[in-house]
Amino acid sequence: MTILGIIVGFVVWFLMRYLVAGLYTVNQNERAVKTIFGRAERLPDSMTTEDPFAEYLRPDERERYNYPQVRVIQPGGPYFKWPWEKIHKVTIATQTVNMAFDPEEPTANFNGTILAAVTKDQLNTGLTGQIRYRISERNMYAFLFGIKQPIVHVIGYFVSVLRERIANFEAPPGDGTVLGSQPTDASIVTGVSINDLRKNLRDINEHMDRECLSSSARYGITLEASLITGIDPPPEVESALAAINTAHNHVSSDISLAQASADQKIVQSKRAVEIETLKAHAEVEPLIALADQLVELKKSGPDALAIYLRNVRLKLYSQAERAIVEVKQ
Repeated sequence: MTILGIIVGFVVWFLMRYLVAGLYTVNQNERAVKTIFGRAERLPDSMTTEDPFAEYLRPDERERYNYPQVRVIQPGGPYFKWPWEKIHKVTIATQTVNMAFDPEEPTANFNGTILAAVTKDQLNTGLTGQIRYRISERNMYAFLFGIKQPIVHVIGYFVSVLRERIANFEAPPGDGTVLGSQPTDASIVTGVSINDLRKNLRDINEHMDRECLSSSARYGITLEASLITGIDPPPEVESALAAINTAHNHVSSDISLAQASADQKIVQSKRAVEIETLKAHAEVEPLIALADQLVELKKSGPDALAIYLRNVRLKLYSQAERAIVEVKQ
């Protein structure tokens, strides 16, 4: 009886431990990969370099980051696994992290709140913002088995690219077109690096998105967006920078007012010239018409002009109150 009980107990334990416990499910925001004796279940003859996202890798990186494609278990269940199999689940929901966060040293970068960077004119700045990312379902091998801590590599890569961009950033040249004779903004003319960076935050974010397109092939993490929201100088130069910007704004305002006044005077002068030109045309046109009439009148006969002049004199005499006539002697 004792031996039978031991056998029954072992069977029950085996069923509970390896059969019932072998059932598992995958949630809607999860994906899973199965390993058999530690080896991921792969898709035959399929590598990540064959996927379209690999086009963002440099030629020298394609061999380094050429991972095998694995079979991804979709949401649902229950599924079954044998005792020698292991299930690795990951969430594919979009996650947000501060760009200054250091997973290996949480106290770095002012406790993960401000990222330091140096501009082209050797000015220390503090960057604030966020990174949105998600696990790439198309490259689960890289995330689970290719790199020990993928998020550390992704944030480190992002920070290095961002600091390089800040250090070498130059404001894009304007198109040279201005309305009327209005001058360009004074702060743009001076090329202060902080001003340039603040005015081109959108360009910097778009540049970071382009540079990080290869993160899916590298680390199995897709960067959804980089949201750099603030670029602040050190406190000791903040007041000086504010004074510079204020002075530039005053100068720009004065120049704009002077240009507006000059434009108004130019418009008034052009209008006055047009009016005087029209008056001159109004005086000249009757004379031209009279000359044409006299030419036609002369063609009618040799005495026509003499008769015309006599009639004109008589009309003038009738309107005059006093006439002085020369007497021939």
